[in-house]
Amino acid sequence: MSELVKNPATLAQAQQEMECAVGRNRRIKESGVMKLDYLGCVIKETFRLHPPLPLLVPHESMEGCSVEGYFIPPKTRLFVNVWAMGRDENVWKDAHQFKPERFMGCNKDVRGQDYDLLPFGTGRRGCPGISMALSVSRLALAQLLYCFDWTVEREIDMAEGFGITLPRKNPLFACPEWRLTTEYPV
Repeated sequence: MSELVKNPATLAQAQQEMECAVGRNRRIKESGVMKLDYLGCVIKETFRLHPPLPLLVPHESMEGCSVEGYFIPPKTRLFVNVWAMGRDENVWKDAHQFKPERFMGCNKDVRGQDYDLLPFGTGRRGCPGISMALSVSRLALAQLLYCFDWTVEREIDMAEGFGITLPRKNPLFACPEWRLTTEYPV
């Protein structure tokens, strides 16, 4: 939500897509949310910039190997920094900017098949709750966008504490700058 509130044009485009697909005085259903392409792009871009965990579950090399000229001995514990991967200027153009449009017409998926976008890991050590996380994220965001108009009165500090156990400077749930301006449709 913070990224959308900071980018009103993106917020308006996501809300317009939902209004066209769902209508104005109907309830959003999970089956309808899955058809919203731009909302899916917003979710992907959010997971690219703000993965649930900055480092994946550690892996251990079974045998020695060489990766891009670096020798990794057997029994080495490896950490994958998905936070840095999502901000890599060699992979992502304008990597530090929130641009859901980069995923329009693109087959990149957050389920671990594309190695430049791994917010939930991949393979046997991938997150077992990925399906639930994706469907709940989509439905919750759709409800928030559909039911309310969001505005912000001053700049939101997006400096993150690193990881899920470190508190943020200004937690989203305690952000006094947010104002809700419409009511839930009947």
